[in-house]
Amino acid sequence: MRDDFGQEVLPGVARRIISLNPATTEMLFAIGAGDRVIGRTTWDSYPDFVRLIPDMGPGLRPNLEVVIAAKPDLVILYASADNRPAADRLRALGISTLAVKNDSIGDLARTLRLLGIVTGDSVRAAIVADSVAATLDRVRAATKGRSRPTAFWYIWDSPLITIGRGSYMSELLEIAGARNLYDDMTVPSPSVTLEDVVRRNPDVVIAGPDGTRNLSTDARWLALPAVRAGRIIVADTALVAKPSVRLGEAAVSLARMLHPGIEL
Repeated sequence: MRDDFGQEVLPGVARRIISLNPATTEMLFAIGAGDRVIGRTTWDSYPDFVRLIPDMGPGLRPNLEVVIAAKPDLVILYASADNRPAADRLRALGISTLAVKNDSIGDLARTLRLLGIVTGDSVRAAIVADSVAATLDRVRAATKGRSRPTAFWYIWDSPLITIGRGSYMSELLEIAGARNLYDDMTVPSPSVTLEDVVRRNPDVVIAGPDGTRNLSTDARWLALPAVRAGRIIVADTALVAKPSVRLGEAAVSLARMLHPGIEL
């Protein structure tokens, strides 16, 4: 197999891992390799004790001096153009890298398989992938045939950002029994206008705790019927914020809020 920078992924048992991608950090803990993680990003938050691991920065364009000084035998990067120079330099120094771009639900099983290869536990990785897939299938089956409310997902306010069809969060909405108001936009995080949101008139609005406070205190949002009627779903951002091993839990949480009384 090859990673998303085209590098061949060879079997091994990495012992000192720096994970510069919060999603892969969660996956490493889920497959039992969390005790080998010696570095993580500023944004890692799960499991709680991950904060005890040294912070190596934001993950994109990493400080290589700090990374190299930690003496890792594997560095996991998000496969963006910003990180390619770092991957090239690390490999030139003889440090193995794994670059993955896990942006969709379909990427999860492949990413877990790659992590299983480099940590020497493909069986555990496959079990985790199958478990997440089974939960998603259960939610998909439970919401099949139900009415599907249109949902506007409030991500950010200045500028106003939502999710498009290119986001795994749009996939989550569909599995949970809703339709993304902006599923006609292919990009993951499009900028939109409040006027257009009002014109499209979603049935519900989904936001995190901070976003919900903004919706409740900013009078401009009263132009949206869903806000006026209090049809706001407060999403658990800790669950929905990463395309990782808690995607099944995220789908269950959303389905229960979108369809009260659903059996899951």
